[in-house]
Amino acid sequence: MVRLMQWATPEERRKLGQARRKQVGRHEHDALDAKARPSPALELLARSMQGRVPALVKLKYELMTESPLAYFRGAAPVMAADLAMTPNTGIVSQLCGDAHVRNLGAYAAPDGRLVFDINDFDETIRGPFEWDLKRMVASLVIAGRAAGHKQGSAAEAVAACIGRYAALMREFAPMPRLEVNRYQVHRMGMAKPVHEALLKAERATPQHTLEQLTTPAAPKSGTSRRFKEARPMLTRVSGARASAVLASLAPYRATLEPERQRLLSFYRPMGVAFKVVGTGSVGWRDYCVYFEGNGPGDPLFLQIKEETASAFAPYLPDAHPPAHNGQRVVEGQRAIEMQSDPFLGWTHMGHRHFLVRQLNDHKGSIEIGDLAADGLAAYAEVCGELLARGHARSGDPLTIAGYIGAGDAFAEALGKFGVRYADQTERDWEELRRARKASRPRH
Repeated sequence: MVRLMQWATPEERRKLGQARRKQVGRHEHDALDAKARPSPALELLARSMQGRVPALVKLKYELMTESPLAYFRGAAPVMAADLAMTPNTGIVSQLCGDAHVRNLGAYAAPDGRLVFDINDFDETIRGPFEWDLKRMVASLVIAGRAAGHKQGSAAEAVAACIGRYAALMREFAPMPRLEVNRYQVHRMGMAKPVHEALLKAERATPQHTLEQLTTPAAPKSGTSRRFKEARPMLTRVSGARASAVLASLAPYRATLEPERQRLLSFYRPMGVAFKVVGTGSVGWRDYCVYFEGNGPGDPLFLQIKEETASAFAPYLPDAHPPAHNGQRVVEGQRAIEMQSDPFLGWTHMGHRHFLVRQLNDHKGSIEIGDLAADGLAAYAEVCGELLARGHARSGDPLTIAGYIGAGDAFAEALGKFGVRYADQTERDWEELRRARKASRPRH
């Protein structure tokens, strides 16, 4: 017997959000109890290193010990465990999963225009919408401290972020769904950090990437250029491993739309390299393929990046993400972003899953120095707007707006949480530094 779906009215969806306040009050989002962690932070980090390239695990730890923000970027599994121990609304959207100040950036849209949006989705999964907000506000406080801001101005930045998120979500709530899906955030260019990222992206042409990553090849080698050697960050790959990387392009091609497949067919691969990227991703297998189209002046670089399960997956048994983690990332990215990389797809090598995307095509990110003075608050507003648009596209803005309501209780609680989690991150970072120092051999 086929059971008819019960269609909810807009008012019912709004009331659902209001009813979830009984599940967790808006003022309760300041809760944090590090003692409730299922395992100590160092143990959670050690587990997250399993399966990575052993020679790069030490490098990842070294990068994480550089600063509290570097630690935070590499410790998504720790925060996932912490968030799972707090009460949540059960109001689900597609999560970025690793929402922090360095995971937004500029890139070229399919039509060539430069856009600024969330641009890292390794941890994406469907989950409680507020988890993205909590990770973002904690990063704003940590980054604010790194940029020289006092506690008061960091708190103001968090208030600006959540204030813009709430205001935009209330604006989205009654809008036609088609308008929500194509909503443009127009104020971004007014934020200096975003303006700086867009300028960097304008300069990051494929030709610029070619000069950064490659060097002229020897005569009669069959190619005009080849990858540089800059171990451990960039290493040329040849032989059977290069053949396996190139063979993975066949299943990848099948994930592209027909017009993208046709475009890719005009490019031929010229070389393969292993590239270390980011902080959280260090140790996972990450390859870069250099292609030429109409000669050396028409380069294309594709990144083939290993993807494993989201750090949030153990705590979200009802999320049911795709079995292929590259596909999970692609579908999550498309659900959140308004415009995605035209070469975005996925593939596999043996039992390992990979995401495929363009490397450095007009990409630009913010630096901590960009967040000095009034840059932090201006950027925080952009963060709030982009998270609101992503959650509205992939969730129900009526339900979220119904939960948040018209007051400031939600924003105030998240402000307190951001400070508490920043403090906890600094303690965890110090613990990691002590542990790494103690593990060094004494001469």
